[in-house]
Amino acid sequence: MLPTFRRAMDALYLLCVVVAGVALVLISAVIPWAVFTRYVLNSAASWPEPMAVLLTIVLTFIGAAACYRRGLHMNIGFFVGLLPETAQRIAAFLVESLMAVMACFMAFYGARLVEATWSNTIAEFPFLSVGVTYLPIPIGGVILLLFVVERLTIGPPPDAKSMAPAGKPLPAD
Repeated sequence: MLPTFRRAMDALYLLCVVVAGVALVLISAVIPWAVFTRYVLNSAASWPEPMAVLLTIVLTFIGAAACYRRGLHMNIGFFVGLLPETAQRIAAFLVESLMAVMACFMAFYGARLVEATWSNTIAEFPFLSVGVTYLPIPIGGVILLLFVVERLTIGPPPDAKSMAPAGKPLPAD
């Protein structure tokens, strides 16, 4: 069961990386197009800026979950590293618990935000619900929670052990 869970989290991580990567590439294409239409054609397109904002939301929440899994998120472990081994393990567990709380917050209140804005539309994209644009928040929260559960149950992925919170890998047992 545990190897299956690890493979599922590996696949989910890969999906997050691909989605965030595609969003980043699209942002990199949309912004120059906006500059080109504004300054070369003297006729600014109305859609590139809101599109870049929507893609940034995807990049932020899906990409953040992927970064968390790999241990590439911002953390400061200097003082925790000075603590005795037992205190470091307690700090690592506390960090993971707080991440789980944050992930639940994102999932729950993100879903409420999606629900509250579902019937609104974006002026530049009248076919697109505002609620759809906020979907990366609860989705990112659920993915983040799955990655926290992975760390707490079977430990961080093998390639992220050196970057676990507090600089110490969580026990895999």
